[in-house]
Amino acid sequence: MKRLKVPGVINQFNKALDKHTAATLFTFLEKYKPETRKEKKERLLALVAKGAEAEVQSKKPKFIKAGIKHVTSLIERKQAKLVIIAHDVEPIEIVLWLPTLCRKRGVPYVIVKGKARLGKLVHKKTASCIAVTDIDNQKDGHDLQIYVDKALDQFNNKLTDTMRTPGGGIMGSKHYAKKKKEEKRRKLEQRKKKAK
Repeated sequence: MKRLKVPGVINQFNKALDKHTAATLFTFLEKYKPETRKEKKERLLALVAKGAEAEVQSKKPKFIKAGIKHVTSLIERKQAKLVIIAHDVEPIEIVLWLPTLCRKRGVPYVIVKGKARLGKLVHKKTASCIAVTDIDNQKDGHDLQIYVDKALDQFNNKLTDTMRTPGGGIMGSKHYAKKKKEEKRRKLEQRKKKAK
C-alpha cells in the first residue's frame, strides 16, 4: 500500500499532531468532558431541590461537542474555537472534506491519532471529530489560545505542505537497484557521445 501514490487530500491525515502536543491537548480536553447521564440527572435533581431562583443562577456546564453533523454546523456558524479530527476514521470520506471547510471558515483544526481516544473523551467507543466551543476561565483560555496558534501554524496555514503533497510512492530495493543500474548506463552512453 505504501507504493501507491496517495492524493494529498488523503495524505494530510498521515501528518498528525506530534505526540507531546497531543498528550497535553487531551489533558486539556479532559476538563471539558460532557457529563454522563447519571451526572446530568444528579445536577437536575439538585437544581429542582434548590428551587426556582436557583434555575436562573445556574448554567449548563461547558463541554466539548462531538459528532460529525454537530461539529459541521458549529464550523459553518463559526462557533467552534478548535476542531480536533481523528486520523483513522473509516471510511475516510466521512471527514475528508472537514479540513477544507475549516480553512474556508477560518476555524483552526488539528488532526490527532486515534478515534478511540476522541471517543473516550465523549463517553463513546469512537468519535470522528470533536469541537471546543466554550471555556470556563482565563487560564484555560490561555491554554486554548496556545493550541489554536499551533493549529493555525501546523495545519490551517500550511496548505501547500499538507494538501498538495502526495504520499506513498515508496518503492522496494529491487526498484532502486534497477534505477541505479539505468542511471549508470545513461552516464556511460553520455561519456561515449562526448568522446566521439
